Amino acid sequence: MSRDAFSYDPQDTRVASPRDDRSHRRSTPPDSRDRIDSGRNEGHPQQSADGREQQPARASRSESPRAYYLRDKTYFLRDSELHSLAEVGKFRVIAAPDLAKYAYGGDHARMEKDIHHLGRLGLLTDRTVEISQKKTLRILTLTKRGHRILKGAAQLSARQTAYHGLRKPREAKHDADLYRLYQKERARIERSGGRPLRIILDYELKKNLNRDLALLGPEKGSLERKAVVAEKHGLQVVNRKIPLPDLRLEYETPEGEVRHVDLELATRDYRPSGLAEKAKAGFALYSRPEDAGRLRRVLDEHEITAGILSL
Repeated sequence: MSRDAFSYDPQDTRVASPRDDRSHRRSTPPDSRDRIDSGRNEGHPQQSADGREQQPARASRSESPRAYYLRDKTYFLRDSELHSLAEVGKFRVIAAPDLAKYAYGGDHARMEKDIHHLGRLGLLTDRTVEISQKKTLRILTLTKRGHRILKGAAQLSARQTAYHGLRKPREAKHDADLYRLYQKERARIERSGGRPLRIILDYELKKNLNRDLALLGPEKGSLERKAVVAEKHGLQVVNRKIPLPDLRLEYETPEGEVRHVDLELATRDYRPSGLAEKAKAGFALYSRPEDAGRLRRVLDEHEITAGILSL
């Protein structure tokens, strides 16, 4: 890549130091939503609506590209570009407008410049998928090369998993909306004085849970043994099954404790029984505005006291 595209000399980051993920702090059971959201007001404006809390002020981010190495190639990336790789990698897929809103403070031109450069380098895939007969969605995912660059740059904590590629094209809309769901919950946590630490998607939760269930061998069908495994992973047995959330957000409380909240993006396609199981499992339920009314009626009809938060 030519250096002529940049106004400053690139910085060499051949030796990267891993970030502190505070894994030494003690972990406690998931917090209740009342404690997470003490003093919450539904009418309170989201403090992160323009993404200013998501990333430091532009002045604190280096405009000078740094050199990152992958095999025999060198990639010159600005801090904002590497940050975008990290955001997309954590969630696997993000809608382009949401990345502009939260990671760039609404600066669409800045995001488009970065995304174009990352795509040209083969680190990011920018594609439009059809989500209905009349609607499309522009989504961003990492390439395998982008995933390798991200891991080598030590941009994420050692405990944070990153993904690449689009695993389920039919669920692209649902999966992309998880980034907005995270932003809502992150704002709630930060208003209470907490600090987000790690994102865990259902892929990772399912892999770890199934691994421990397989170790049970002949006792796999034992409800008691299954409950022990579920508790180990901070989950519950509901109707002899272990429901999994779409997203788990680990965070640090003002007192320095590590807690987590499990989040589920419910849609109008959910069967009443499935929605009830998610609610009984203690997940925080979110929905798109157009689905909220129907889902609340389903909960009321089945006398389920869980609330539905609007995405």
